[in-house]
Amino acid sequence: MTRATLDKQPHEVASMFDDVAANYDLTNDVLSLGQDRRWRREVARAVDARPAQRILDLAAGTGTSSLPFTETGAYVVPCDFSLGMLREGKKRHPWLPLTAGDATRLPFADGSFDAVTISFGLRNVQDTDRALRELYRVTKPGGRVVICEFSHPTWAPFRTVYEEYLMRALPPIARAVSSNPDAYVYLAESIQGWPDQPELAARLQGAGWGRVAWRNLSGGIVALHRGTKPL
Repeated sequence: MTRATLDKQPHEVASMFDDVAANYDLTNDVLSLGQDRRWRREVARAVDARPAQRILDLAAGTGTSSLPFTETGAYVVPCDFSLGMLREGKKRHPWLPLTAGDATRLPFADGSFDAVTISFGLRNVQDTDRALRELYRVTKPGGRVVICEFSHPTWAPFRTVYEEYLMRALPPIARAVSSNPDAYVYLAESIQGWPDQPELAARLQGAGWGRVAWRNLSGGIVALHRGTKPL
């Protein structure tokens, strides 16, 4: 396979992320023009982790996204289905309880976490609705979900410029900085095919989450969705 197709076969997507694990965080920083650091700060603020709380950070990759939660005194479980990402994360952060797991079959008991979050990973799951139900299952009643995912700019002229960047500028930049540039062609195509903000909110509600809301970041390039599991 030269590049992952949009049917999101788990073994193909996992293999793709295995290939880019070593330079993944650096590549994202370059391709997002540094915006990914701001987006992750917004995720940490929305999760609002507290001391002794249990937080599931799904699609955590190398564990970089989990570090802000550890700083609050919360117990964080970084989980990912790419073993290559987890191995790289273990080299960098050996103290983190990095865990292998599939978003559609999470290896955790019902009601295990006070909060669950996934950043830039839900788009890569083969069955989005099943993953949302799994996140709901492992969350305690009254617990919260925070999803940070690429979305669709709301201002039409900006949306046109952004889509041009995705399909024309991103691939050559990826070829210069990534060990697997084809993975970033997949990235661009998967963003274009992803549901918009209201549709993802409706799917969260369909999985059982209440008080669902979202906030656009960077003009809608990214959207931060939130919800609560009813008591």
